[in-house]
Amino acid sequence: MDGAGPVEQRAAAFEPASRDAGLAAWACHAAATRGRRCPEPAAPTRTDFQRDRDRIVHCSAFRRLVYKTQVFLNHEGDLFRTRLTHSLEVAQLGRSMAHSLGLNEDLVEAIALAHDLGHTPFGHAGQDALDACMAHCGGFEHNLQSLRVVDRLEQRYPDWDGLNLCFETREGILKRCPLPLAQQWERREPGGVGQRFVLGQQPSLEAQLTNLADEIAYNAHDIDDGVRSGLLSLAMLREVDLFERFHAETLVAHPDLAERGDRRLLAEIIRRMLSAQVYDVIDTTRQRLLREDPASVDAARALPPLVGFSSDMKRASAEMKRFLYRALYRHPRVMATTDAARRIVADLFSIYRDQPGELPDDYGRSDDPMRSLADYIAGMTDRFAIREHLRLTGTRLFPE
Repeated sequence: MDGAGPVEQRAAAFEPASRDAGLAAWACHAAATRGRRCPEPAAPTRTDFQRDRDRIVHCSAFRRLVYKTQVFLNHEGDLFRTRLTHSLEVAQLGRSMAHSLGLNEDLVEAIALAHDLGHTPFGHAGQDALDACMAHCGGFEHNLQSLRVVDRLEQRYPDWDGLNLCFETREGILKRCPLPLAQQWERREPGGVGQRFVLGQQPSLEAQLTNLADEIAYNAHDIDDGVRSGLLSLAMLREVDLFERFHAETLVAHPDLAERGDRRLLAEIIRRMLSAQVYDVIDTTRQRLLREDPASVDAARALPPLVGFSSDMKRASAEMKRFLYRALYRHPRVMATTDAARRIVADLFSIYRDQPGELPDDYGRSDDPMRSLADYIAGMTDRFAIREHLRLTGTRLFPE
C-alpha cells in the first residue's frame, strides 16, 4: 500500500469476492464464474455479476423497455406496467427470495433485468406476428432474441459485439431453446448455454428462481392493471380461490377498507398474495434443498427443478393464470388492440422486405437480411412502430 493514494487504498480494501461470503454451496459464486466469451480483467470494486447488471442497465435495449407493452399499450395510461417496470418488479421479488435461500442476489437481478430485452413492441401480439413473418426463416421467439441482444446486437464496446456477459447470466436469460438449435450452439460453443438443453439438465438455481419471480410478478401486476383499466372487477376476481382467500383475510384485518374504495383494498390484497407466494417458494425450495443437499451449483443443475411452489400454490397460481387469460388477455378491448398490433408488425415486415431502402443502413446491408429485419422490428418501441407504420402506410391504427 506504500505510495497509494486514498482512492487506490479504498479500492484495494474492497474485495469483490467478499460478496460471495454467506452464499450457499449450491449458489453461483461470482469468483467461480465460468467466465465471458471474451476474457476481461476483473474489476477492482465489482463482482462479475454486478458488472453484468450494470452493463444491462446502461444498454439501449433496456431503456427501450419503458415504451414496450406489458398488457396495455403505453398510450392507454401512464400508470400501466411496461416491460421496464415489470423487469424491475421481477428483480425486486427475485432478490428478496434469493437472499433467503442463500443464492446470488446480484446474478438474479442481472437475469431479471435482461430477461425481456428481446421482446417486440406490443408484447406477445407483436411476437406472434413477427414469428409468423419469420416462419420460413427460423421463426422468432423473444427469449432467444434477448440472448441475441446481449450477445450480438448491442454495440457499446470496441473489441466485441454485445455486452460480453458472464455464462451464468446468459444461461439465465435463455429459458427455452429447441434441441436442434441447442446442438448447433454446443458445436459452436462447447460447454456453453446450449449444453444444458442437450444434456437435459436445469439452469442454475438463480435462473430457476428468476423464472418463477417473473410468473409471480406478472400475475400480480396484471390483476392490478386489469382493475385499473376497468376490464376486471373485484367481484370477478373473487371467483378465483387465491384472490378470494386474501380478499377475506384483508377485510378481517381491515374491515374499514370495505367502505373506502377498491384502490387500497386491492393493493392490500395483492401485497398479501405476493407475500404468500414468495414465502411459499422459499419454504418449498428450502425443503427440496435440504432433501437433495446439492454440493455445488453443477450438482444442482443435474437434479430436477428445485425452485418452485408447493403443490397447493402451484394449483392456485395456475387457476389465476387461466382466469387472467380468459377474462383479461382475451377481453374484446385487449383483442382489438392485439389485432391492430399484429397488423402493424406484419405490415412493417412486408414493407421493409420489399423496400429494404426504408431500413437504416446498419440493417439493410446485413448478410442475413430477414434476421436483421426481425432484429430491427423487435427493437422498436410501441410508439416508434406506430409512427413508422403511419409514415409508411398513411394509416393510423392507434390514437395519438
